[in-house]
Amino acid sequence: MKSRILFLLVLFFAFAGHAYSQEKVTLSGTITNKSNTETLIGVSIYIPEAKAGITTNSYGYYTTILPKGTYTIIISHIGFDKIEETITLNENTKRNFGLTESSKTLGEVVVKSNTTKENIRKPEMSTSKLSIATIKKMPAVLGEVDVLKSILQLPGVTNAQEGASGFNVRGGSVDGNLVLLDEAVVYNTSHLFGFFSVFNSDVIKDLKLYKGGIPANFGGRISSVLDIYQKEGNNKEYHVNGGVGLISSRLLVEGPIVKEKSSFVVAGRGSYAHLFLKMANEPNSAYFYDLNTKFNYKFNDRNNVFVSGYFGNDNMNFNNSFINVYGNKLFNLRWNHIFSDKIFSNASAIYSDYDYQIKVKSAGLDWKAEVKNYNFKYDLKHYLSNDLTLNYGVNSIYYSFNPGTIRPFGESSAINPDQLAKKYAFENAVYISAEQNLSEKLSLKYGLRYSNFQRLGAQEVYTYANNQPVVFNKQLQIYEEGTPTGTINYKENKKIAGFDNFEPRLAIAYSLNNDQSIKASYNRMSQYVHLISNTASASPLDIWAPSDQYLKPEILDQVALGYFHNFKGGKYSLEAETFYKKIKNKSDYIDGADLLGIDAVETVLLNGEGRAYGLEMMLKKNTGKLTGWVSYTISKAQQRTPGRNADEPGINNGEWYRANYDKLHNLSVTGAYAYNPKWSFGAILTFQSGKAATFPNGKYQYHGITVASYGERNENSLSAYHHLDISATYTPKPYKKKGWQGEWNFSIYNLYNRSNAASYSFRQNEDTGANETRRISIFGIVPSVTYNVKF
Repeated sequence: MKSRILFLLVLFFAFAGHAYSQEKVTLSGTITNKSNTETLIGVSIYIPEAKAGITTNSYGYYTTILPKGTYTIIISHIGFDKIEETITLNENTKRNFGLTESSKTLGEVVVKSNTTKENIRKPEMSTSKLSIATIKKMPAVLGEVDVLKSILQLPGVTNAQEGASGFNVRGGSVDGNLVLLDEAVVYNTSHLFGFFSVFNSDVIKDLKLYKGGIPANFGGRISSVLDIYQKEGNNKEYHVNGGVGLISSRLLVEGPIVKEKSSFVVAGRGSYAHLFLKMANEPNSAYFYDLNTKFNYKFNDRNNVFVSGYFGNDNMNFNNSFINVYGNKLFNLRWNHIFSDKIFSNASAIYSDYDYQIKVKSAGLDWKAEVKNYNFKYDLKHYLSNDLTLNYGVNSIYYSFNPGTIRPFGESSAINPDQLAKKYAFENAVYISAEQNLSEKLSLKYGLRYSNFQRLGAQEVYTYANNQPVVFNKQLQIYEEGTPTGTINYKENKKIAGFDNFEPRLAIAYSLNNDQSIKASYNRMSQYVHLISNTASASPLDIWAPSDQYLKPEILDQVALGYFHNFKGGKYSLEAETFYKKIKNKSDYIDGADLLGIDAVETVLLNGEGRAYGLEMMLKKNTGKLTGWVSYTISKAQQRTPGRNADEPGINNGEWYRANYDKLHNLSVTGAYAYNPKWSFGAILTFQSGKAATFPNGKYQYHGITVASYGERNENSLSAYHHLDISATYTPKPYKKKGWQGEWNFSIYNLYNRSNAASYSFRQNEDTGANETRRISIFGIVPSVTYNVKF
């Protein structure tokens, strides 16, 4: 039945393509930065005579199909001078364009390229596009702009709390975000308790965040997709740029390997604050480093090969009592091939590796875990006409999970060496989608993704009485870890559990006029791998685990409705969206769950469901000396974990309760001011409601010990999270384009020294016996000076 549905879809699209195959000619090519031939993503190409508008794809390629004739081609992109040319088309024509970087002052640069008619028409919503030109106009804190800090200023995006890893989208958890760097999965996005991200802005070319309406070529996560591409390198001449700061420094080198055909880019960063701590005899230290690389070779106009990689590591040592080391390693080999003017393809072989280690002296524990995946994907883009484009492809991922290699730490350790059961899985998907203009006012984007996940051996899998790894103690009215009754031995590559899902996608845009549109979207997503963690801290006390017969895949259904308006000639723009999403198989922990060294996470998890809904608004000023935006979100994120039968209460008596990342209010004000060509200023004000928490609501005595009692799950909140960051950038010679070009950046993180809570601890005072609450904060005010240079 499933194969028939896929066959009918392919047949439908084939007939659709035949209907559009009138005798016409194509205009196609690549658009690059003229100074370095770096391909440009999302460039707008508009042809007024045909009322046709297109954009370049993720590799800078474009194509359009037109009747023979003479046309005006208008090409525009953020931070570049517009091109307007007249072209006569009598046959299929390949034409490459090089755009010149704008010579206008900083204040004339547009914040975001969504002020054109085509972005009003495009059936794309719940999506934020930020070019590196946009990000670099934002306040630079600690001497460099930060990709993750930039998306945290967008509606619907928050961080868990001070010192938290990653980001949360529309109330979702961190593991619900599919973060891709040159198509490779990034499992941990933070350095130094979330103070830096793993993304070096010097080497980033473009990024796009999907919060909803997610295209069918993406899958495997249910909250969002953050798609980031690295630069390819200058293939004309060598350049160096970087920065030296108080906490960290960075350096990028790029240039040709074979001029006009091949180039490279290598970028590195590192922090060294720990060196000053050693000089001051401070026993604690924390530092990170990362390295980005990319190479490409253009064989001819139809074949390009790219090799990219990322290597990063964090090391935190607190008086040798607690040591935390973690890092990402990514590799991608890609081949772009153009079959014809209408068919573009990309094949990728990808490797991702995330390892993390903690050493706890008080527990005598050395624990190291790792997750690896090997990924092959093949995507094709088929331009049937100016009004119909197809995307289709396949994706296969093989996972290897090591949940823990345990060793003793310290001479007096009582820990016995152990190896938790390694786990393996295979995820496959095939998809097809179409983007179609039905009229000048109505456009659609629709598709279907089929995903299949298989949990594989070799492994011994525990069995439990009544197939329930969590048991309910009726006498104490609590849930407890179940005791295995036996094991089943699965040999290598034998199927332990399997799942498959159809994931439809639909987005609609209706243009009220050239400046206003209404959009709606629906998507279903499946998530087969999960982050099992009892902490939001960036020190990754976490376990990645695949779905199996106990831990079911999460299934998301999300709908969204939005209104978009450009006014005053695109000087201002307004976006407003409301969304609702529902999640099946949303697990939560039983009370008192202890994950450290656990070999069977199913014994501390109960299955439930989740939902989130809210309203997002964003008002932007796109041009002028003062640019920026105000974003506001009001939303709710909830979970429900009912009892498995009438005798069990579940969590919170089976009623809805706040999800861990529920934040009612989220306000961000981002501004950049170009005072003159030499001086520019920036500021970001962030306010978020406090994260959900469970506080004690009373106490009782047990054998002379005062024990706290707790209320309902997540019925309390941490205090509100807010801070103000400011920066000033001084460029002594702003018009200098050759040779040594330097600038000074001055910044203050958390200007008014707000002590945002990273966590709360509740304890009994040893002297007075009174219960007390202690709020733990990580960052106060942090000033910084950095000298940036390029030549």
